[in-house]
Amino acid sequence: MNTKRLTLFIALIFIGIGGQHAVAQEIVSNESDTYARAIGGRFGVANGITYKHFLNDSHAIDGIVNFQGNRSFTIFKVLGLYEIHQPIAFIDVEGLRWYYGFGGGLGGYRYKDTDASGLAWSFDGVVGLDYKIPTAPINLSLDWKPTMELTPESGVRFDGIGLSIRFVF
Repeated sequence: MNTKRLTLFIALIFIGIGGQHAVAQEIVSNESDTYARAIGGRFGVANGITYKHFLNDSHAIDGIVNFQGNRSFTIFKVLGLYEIHQPIAFIDVEGLRWYYGFGGGLGGYRYKDTDASGLAWSFDGVVGLDYKIPTAPINLSLDWKPTMELTPESGVRFDGIGLSIRFVF
């Protein structure tokens, strides 16, 4: 139960940081391919809620609240990613950029067969494509998020492909 409260507390910190940066600086330009912040869903191996906030025109933080489960286990995790967005030099598509970054996750897990539970902790990388639809307040991201899990089972996972659909504001 304490793990759930800790995870909620961390999620609120990420939201608070995003809000402070939003007040401190407004980076939306008149160009239709940029945006300052967006919120929506992330769908893949783990499903959840994602909030992306740009610190400047190429650096962003992405907070993700993930829910993952199968017949054996459930995991609830809050992730924070620092991302660097770059233009794609060989393709001229308005609103399309690629990004890479790193971060970490903290949450809780529970094995269903034994009812054992504990802290889920990981280091995460990310690389992907980010597309802001020029004529609509919609952002799409397709990324790959490899994960080095420290708990509950240490190891590296390469199955973290996800599609994020966000509302830009």
